[in-house]
Amino acid sequence: MMLPESGIVLQSELLPRGLDVSFKVVPAILVLAMLTVFLAIGYVFRVADTEDMWVAGRSIGNIENGMAIGANWMSAASYLGMAALIALSGFYGLAFVVGWTTGYFILLIFMAAQMRRFGKYTAPDFVGDRFNSDAARAIAAITTFLIGFVYAIGQARGMGLVGLYIFGNLGIPGLSGYQAMVMVMMAITVGYLTLSGMLGATKNMAVQYIILIVAFLAGMYVVGFTQGYSTLLPQLEYGTLLSELGNEFTEPFATAGPYLWIATCFSLVVGTCGLPHVLVRFYTVENERTARWSTVWGLFFICLLYLGAPAYTAFGTRLYDTNIGATYGDPGMSEATADVLVVLAAQLANLPQWFVGLVAAGGIAAAIATTAGLFIAGSSAISHDIYTNLINPAATQRQQVLVGRLSIVALGVLTTLAALDPAAPIAALVSYAFSLAGAVLFPMFFLGLWWENTNREGALAGMLTGLTIWTIPMINEVLPTYVSSIEGTLSPALAQWVPAIGSALVAVPIVFAVTIVVSVATDEPPVETKRVVRQCHSPEPMGQQQTAEDVVTDGGETPADD
Repeated sequence: MMLPESGIVLQSELLPRGLDVSFKVVPAILVLAMLTVFLAIGYVFRVADTEDMWVAGRSIGNIENGMAIGANWMSAASYLGMAALIALSGFYGLAFVVGWTTGYFILLIFMAAQMRRFGKYTAPDFVGDRFNSDAARAIAAITTFLIGFVYAIGQARGMGLVGLYIFGNLGIPGLSGYQAMVMVMMAITVGYLTLSGMLGATKNMAVQYIILIVAFLAGMYVVGFTQGYSTLLPQLEYGTLLSELGNEFTEPFATAGPYLWIATCFSLVVGTCGLPHVLVRFYTVENERTARWSTVWGLFFICLLYLGAPAYTAFGTRLYDTNIGATYGDPGMSEATADVLVVLAAQLANLPQWFVGLVAAGGIAAAIATTAGLFIAGSSAISHDIYTNLINPAATQRQQVLVGRLSIVALGVLTTLAALDPAAPIAALVSYAFSLAGAVLFPMFFLGLWWENTNREGALAGMLTGLTIWTIPMINEVLPTYVSSIEGTLSPALAQWVPAIGSALVAVPIVFAVTIVVSVATDEPPVETKRVVRQCHSPEPMGQQQTAEDVVTDGGETPADD
């Protein structure tokens, strides 16, 4: 969804209105201490081999993995961007709350245990081995890298905007304060990731979750209580403010129609089930039971923030109306301001500077945690799936880890450059990645696990179809932002019916149909592949390091479905 200001003024030229952009000693010490802890944890749990690099040795327990899922999931888009979307677009923003939680129920019921039983290292690993195709593996790996890149742009934007409150304008020649902050924060993130890998990142995610949830809930409760908006249950009591916030905030479809709401919500649901950095969390646990329970814990940890986001947004919007100006109308609240509303609300409530710094630190922790998951997934796609499986099958573990680290650096550089002038607000940037994951990867995961006759030809046809459908609206809506000679979208009709933020609504049914038709029209997959799929649904427990393929190879397949 492209809000009015995007495409007219690039984001780096916008400063959050009303935000105190200056260096603050205590918040700076707080954030630097937090970043030092992240680096120390990364060093202590630094990788020794590929097992630790990609799947943390399959040693993570359910609560710890649930916290990692929460931190991995609650990015800057959740911590900051959700409040921004609800503030600027009211009812439409609730599509993000609904979509980003509903997807986890599908994961819990249909995919978590089955993915763990399949038991590979990465999402492209699953695609390549399930469909017996190096081409499918390559497409999935490229898609995974692209998802990490697009998704991480929003995280870098969030770190840059929030960092302005804490560190102010760093005064780097040739760069705005926002751009300098993006570069510094991304450099720190890339530094600790190249050192730690998945094991260190997972240990960090548990710490990052605690920081972000404490900061968010503390901000919500204290702002609501000190301003007289709520007492014990802000999630319920904020309703008394709705009559003061205008129709744009409360009226259904006042800012976006029902079709866009449905398209966005659907894309977020299926995108959740197709995100490689989410699915890889199921490979890090001991067994399928732990995979299911970690999903339950993850959903619980996520809901702690999501149930409070509308309340926090209402408080922040009211404070903005009172202290700065009208949220809606001309000029209204800018996208950059909305993206830091969680921090700005604490500042406008006249809370102590250290407390506002704590809220800001939570936003940075959320962005870093998700960036870690994205970069690990993206680098593993390059190192494990492309380099090791396709280019150099004889690669040593040392070579694989080196290529993985170089991939993290490359992904960090590309993300940083793109984030200097992002094309949209945080949540919109992230949603483009969800549409891509939903259109290309989700149908392969779902059909690959639940329909044993899905074959190589069907998978290739489906993935290429999904990638094409996702690319067209991206060119239509996002490309004009970077081309000064083009105003608005290339095709308004296409933007209305196949919006970039919700293109999976159109893509997913088509991809399912193409994959099924082509699979039926061509040869069935090998019997061994079918047995592996059946083993993914077997009630028999497997060992910590076992996969469905191991069980079938050893003659331990369950013949009930034969």
